[in-house]
Amino acid sequence: MSFSLYVEVLIQGVLTGLVYGLMALGLSVIFGVVRVVNFAHGEFAVLAMYAAFILFGLFHLDPIVASLPIAAAFFVVGYMLQRTVVQPFVTRPQHEQFILLVGLSIVIVNALLLTFGPESKHTDLSYSFDSYSLGAVLVDKARVYGAAAALVVTTALFAFFRYTLTGAAIRAAADNLTGAAVVGLDVKRLYAISFGVGLACVGAAGSIMMALTDMTPMLGPSLTLLAFTIVIVGGLGSMAGALFGGMLIGVAEALASVIASPSIKSMVSFSLLVLVLALRPQGLFGKAEA
Repeated sequence: MSFSLYVEVLIQGVLTGLVYGLMALGLSVIFGVVRVVNFAHGEFAVLAMYAAFILFGLFHLDPIVASLPIAAAFFVVGYMLQRTVVQPFVTRPQHEQFILLVGLSIVIVNALLLTFGPESKHTDLSYSFDSYSLGAVLVDKARVYGAAAALVVTTALFAFFRYTLTGAAIRAAADNLTGAAVVGLDVKRLYAISFGVGLACVGAAGSIMMALTDMTPMLGPSLTLLAFTIVIVGGLGSMAGALFGGMLIGVAEALASVIASPSIKSMVSFSLLVLVLALRPQGLFGKAEA
């Protein structure tokens, strides 16, 4: 295989990985602040994909453009879900949280199956088969646009946590819950905002992914596993780690598809996960315990 093909695959992997990273950011934010692992994360991504599919069918709205209103809608859903359903389980044992969110994922999957059926669906965009030419290297336009949108959302997220009072309050609650409560911060409200932000990330990522791949209601568990792999490789609770982990997994899967076979993509991802856990259990960006 030519050198240009490897460069092309590497670029495609990075671009896809940025979308993966945005999806994993939502999981990382929720766990980093609320300390609840969202086992329905992939199902929410699929729900966002179907929302983008509906908007495209009704209004011919590009899924990448639709990522903004879908992210806003998912923020509201996440805020209300945390306030009404998740909050009572925050202080309960982890196995009860697991049962709650797995049950929620099953509800989402079956609702999608009842509404849309098990058939694969996709969107036919005007640029789906177009590419940018960089010499001998071809880069898919859809992946370029999707990665650009993911970077915009990710930059906005980092700016929110870095430069806003609410973002600073959320970081304070994540670092020291007791201290945040002592100084008068409304921790439950901050938890709800964080859950909403996490679902907004997965909503935007799911909408963008609608422009890159086909979907079925049963896609959720594989996306949940992918998000877990990314955040564990990058460091659970680290936003920078989630973004870097997404790019790393994207490149690894792309190279494995070309060098060996597309069917071993998952094997390569989990092999990388095992390697990181063996050599650096806290993840690439995680903090080592004293």
